[in-house]
Amino acid sequence: MGKNATSKTAAHPSPGLSRRELMHGAVATSLGLGAPWVAEDGEALLRVGIAKRIITPDPLLPVSGGMGPTHPTTRKLGELTARAIVLHRGKVTLAIASLDLLGFPSVLGDRVRARVPRIPPSNILIGVTHTHSAPDCYAFPDPSGGHTGDLRYMDRVCALTAEALNEAIDRLQPATLRIATGEAQGKIAYNYYAPDLYDRRMHVLQALDPSDKPIATLVNYAIHPEVLGSEQGILSPDLCGPLYDRIEERGGGMAIFMNSAQGGMVTADNRDLDKPKDPLRAYWEDLRTWDECLRIGRTMADEALRIVANAPIQRQPTLYCTSVIATFPVDSPELWFVVTHSPLKYPHGKDRTVQTRIALANIGSAQVLTIPGEALPNIGFYLKRKMRGKHNMLFGLTNDAFGYILTSEDFRSFPRYEYVSRVSLGENTGQILIRTCLDLVRRAPKPDTA
Repeated sequence: MGKNATSKTAAHPSPGLSRRELMHGAVATSLGLGAPWVAEDGEALLRVGIAKRIITPDPLLPVSGGMGPTHPTTRKLGELTARAIVLHRGKVTLAIASLDLLGFPSVLGDRVRARVPRIPPSNILIGVTHTHSAPDCYAFPDPSGGHTGDLRYMDRVCALTAEALNEAIDRLQPATLRIATGEAQGKIAYNYYAPDLYDRRMHVLQALDPSDKPIATLVNYAIHPEVLGSEQGILSPDLCGPLYDRIEERGGGMAIFMNSAQGGMVTADNRDLDKPKDPLRAYWEDLRTWDECLRIGRTMADEALRIVANAPIQRQPTLYCTSVIATFPVDSPELWFVVTHSPLKYPHGKDRTVQTRIALANIGSAQVLTIPGEALPNIGFYLKRKMRGKHNMLFGLTNDAFGYILTSEDFRSFPRYEYVSRVSLGENTGQILIRTCLDLVRRAPKPDTA
């Protein structure tokens, strides 16, 4: 790794928990999960547990689509949820939590991890769906000294997410896996900036009980859930709600959505193709309706179940997780203002840097990398090409949510990239991320070949 990415944390406030808490989690993992399910040959087999909690605020709160003022809400469509899946085999326990929120910074993630002592904090991956119709969990500061968040709601989300993770541990049961990758068909997503430049691949991980009945279906795909947007007075999981409902109605177990490299600007394809807004530049009017959320979410669910349906069952999948702390300079005045003035008190270095944990996990034949923000699709394609799994997944907006991540070549290269460059840590963010991820891939064992 280069000088801007390091696993040493002495020079900066740590974005994770203390060494004592880490050791406590490791000991609890080995002693507090109960005896693993053991095959006749003595090899510990995989166990999986799931749980979810509703995190819809009551009464409703304003919703946020990013930095700037929030928008008041008058009704809800669907429920916001925190969904957790825990995988355990031998001495390794890995937890994945997905929240129907715009973003969930590590300062909140660590509050969750502190409440889940039976899993090492570094093995708890917390991501968001990135719905633009949920309350602010960044506590974006404003110039008057106030902020846009509700701190009590954030505490409530942390408590409920930890509840889901702890329940998932308690519900661990023998399991096998199906994992598959395929191009999602239908009018689902597109790149608003360049319509055809997006990743059509959908990755699906399905956990099965001993009778081969699905326990959970995890969908990994790049898309902005912003059909409704933040300005309609509606609180909603957006297209993710119908995605969950469809998978669960069709027997796929609990549904989980982990977003991918959807930056700049891979969004839901809710274009009304009969209403061009600027034909010369290929812009259309949008359909910002719940019917479009239903159509896109259900299409995604149907495609996920189609893709995974005939995947071979992996009966003894290996499980591995590692991570590293990466350091990023903060060149953006707007983001540095958030880091230094939010009441969440984001850890940061005196040298105008922030740190975050980037994780790699092998789950059977899948390899997963976490991305602490919204990477542009070319970064996503490149990382997947260099990863070593049969199924290479990127969990975007996971373990942190630092805005857009561009390569140096893309940074402020086109007028269209002015916004994503402004709401990015800086010119070197993409390079540091890529270097850190490739080093993790190089040092990790290869996933299963099944």
